Amino acid sequence: MSEKAIRNIFYYKNYYLEFFNSLKPNVQKKFNWTMQLIASTERVPVKYFEHITNSNGLFEIRVEVGSDIYRVFSFFDKGNLVILINGFQKKISQNTKKRNRTC
Repeated sequence: MSEKAIRNIFYYKNYYLEFFNSLKPNVQKKFNWTMQLIASTERVPVKYFEHITNSNGLFEIRVEVGSDIYRVFSFFDKGNLVILINGFQKKISQNTKKRNRTC
């Protein structure tokens, strides 16, 4: 069953595709699910798609698989066109680990 697209997703050059192709199959599957959610849902939950504070139209797509967190920067063009720029895996720093243990 395929949902009707509200938004179209495009890639800026090959940056996102190179990132995506470097991921494990289970992570790729979660990215595909998240992109389908963004493309077909009127109001995408902030957990997956959020405007970056103090930016001029830059958004962050977030994907979590187990304890790994991945991010992709994106922006809108003409309202219903999402352009994916590039992605990365968020690394947990020592400060983050220390802060989590004290909470």
